[in-house]
Amino acid sequence: MHIHIYLPDGSVREMPHGSTALEVAKSISEGLARVVLAAEVNGEVWDLSRPLPDKASLKLLKWEDDAGKNTFWHSSAHLLAEALEALYPGVKFGIGPPVENGFYYDIDFGDYAFSSLDFEKVENKMLELAQQAYAYERSEVSKADAIAYFEQKGDPYKIELLQDLEDGKITFYRQGNFTDLCRGPHIPDTGRIKAVKLLNTAGAYWRGNEKNKQLTRIYGITFPNSKELKEYLFMLEEAKKRDHRKLGKELELFTFSEKVGMGLPLWLPKGALLREKLENFMRKAQIKAGYQQVVTPHIGSKDLYVTSGHWEKYGKDSFKPILTPHEGEEYLLKPMNCPHHCEIYKSKPRSYRDLPVRLAEFGTVYRYEMSGELHGLTRVRGFTQDDAHLFCRHDQVKEEFKKVIDLVLYTFNALGFTDYTAQISLRDPENREKYIGTDEAWEKAESAIIEAAAEKGLKTVTELGEAAFYGPKLDFMVRDALGRKWQLGTIQVDYNLPERFELEYTGSDNQKYRPVMIHRAPFGSMERFIAVLLEHCGGNFPLWLAPEQVAVLPISEKFKDYTQKVSENLINYDIRSFIDDRDEKIGRKIRDAEVKKVPYMLIIGEKEQENGQVAVRKHGQGDLGVMSIDAFVALINEESNKEINKN
Repeated sequence: MHIHIYLPDGSVREMPHGSTALEVAKSISEGLARVVLAAEVNGEVWDLSRPLPDKASLKLLKWEDDAGKNTFWHSSAHLLAEALEALYPGVKFGIGPPVENGFYYDIDFGDYAFSSLDFEKVENKMLELAQQAYAYERSEVSKADAIAYFEQKGDPYKIELLQDLEDGKITFYRQGNFTDLCRGPHIPDTGRIKAVKLLNTAGAYWRGNEKNKQLTRIYGITFPNSKELKEYLFMLEEAKKRDHRKLGKELELFTFSEKVGMGLPLWLPKGALLREKLENFMRKAQIKAGYQQVVTPHIGSKDLYVTSGHWEKYGKDSFKPILTPHEGEEYLLKPMNCPHHCEIYKSKPRSYRDLPVRLAEFGTVYRYEMSGELHGLTRVRGFTQDDAHLFCRHDQVKEEFKKVIDLVLYTFNALGFTDYTAQISLRDPENREKYIGTDEAWEKAESAIIEAAAEKGLKTVTELGEAAFYGPKLDFMVRDALGRKWQLGTIQVDYNLPERFELEYTGSDNQKYRPVMIHRAPFGSMERFIAVLLEHCGGNFPLWLAPEQVAVLPISEKFKDYTQKVSENLINYDIRSFIDDRDEKIGRKIRDAEVKKVPYMLIIGEKEQENGQVAVRKHGQGDLGVMSIDAFVALINEESNKEINKN
């Protein structure tokens, strides 16, 4: 008896009944079998050793595939646990999942002392065990037997996890002398793991509850060869140099104050100017795209957010309500801008001829984050969104989506983000009851998003079940200069808020209809976007965006008057400059301007003064020669315009 396996290239492979994905790989080539890590079977990731069903769709996963890496790092977490159990007998294990880059395991070390000084010892043990090429063996276990096993081991964390699992759906994985409670999947054997690095430790409350015991979380990463590990460690060092918190301090962009409050950034003059340039860039693009700017308060009645559903969804993440002297009157620091925009739309009757209505705002919102989760500008308690909400007819959704995509891509190109993927997030067809809206509305919206992305030639991935409960969405996943992935830019379709707020427009038949609402934010939040941009460019902002574009550097005080004249000329042309008139040698001034990452330097000496010229240096490139001020202004304007309009 044979089974038929459908491969991604459209071919069908006939295999004996009971064949595994690894055997399919071997039937294609021995070389493929040596590098394949796991298998995607009918959309679900499996071990290579599991027998395949008939008529299965099969994708063989390698290191290059995200799901392949994920499986590799999951298996590496088990290898870490095996090494720790060998070195520290009796330690207790929490959970050990893969993460975007590597894996971690939460450990209760009991009376053992453990620190980063022990990393090398553990790494060596992991490599020693990996060389044994132990197979990852899957077995199904009854709930009673599973509990008995971990009771015998004295591991309370695994026993607690088992309480939430259904009998008949529990699996163990064993490699070498280590057995763990795990759903899998895993790579074939430990021998695939060739390079290991433990990165850091952190405290982690069991199951994220501050009332539970704090465990030691060990982060690590592994690779199938040492070359990739070396490249990754080099990237980590580069990331440290580009850390936005470090650069933000050095470039005097922002700061934090305990007296002001944790997670509430203070923007310094240069940082405020940077934000202003970004906001003006977006405002100008939005005006051309037909948006109207609005302004809403920083607070709103609690009833507003009850109506929108945000109180139910974000209540626990919001700051406590603000009570007024009037009994029963409560306000919230706003967690979202969209309810306010709904009320603006509702402020007057709307006709089908008025739609689409596009309302935009740089609106500051507030959400309570645990202090341990705050991180520079990427995780804060107060942040400003480049928010906009479009109210349109059903037949306008696709066209509006395409226009928003244009705006997002224009933004990315102007700021140097060239490597991105658009994730189309659709509803789960097997679980439609968790979504609101009619099937017809969903099908129209999903088709509009898919068609809009295709017509714009976007590189896309589709994720079922990742839609918001109120509608499908498109998220832009961007890779920075170091290859790290960030979610920047989102477009969402919403049937929920128009229904909750009873929004209407009058159709051509004089009947009342609900508009469709599109949420969009190309930046996302100003704080997080600036953090990502800062790390992406390493503080070397595009010329048009740099808070300080030009440093004017006189060689000595006797050129003070001409230096002032040059600076005033630049100001007249809206070129942002400053004069460094310190009593320092010109070499020191140049070095300091380079450290500050100022794009251009103008050196003022005797010849420059006599000829009404400037000696030009460019950051990171050196001397560009001597030119007139008008020529330099033309150079600056040409470069800025090219940067903004290079798409």
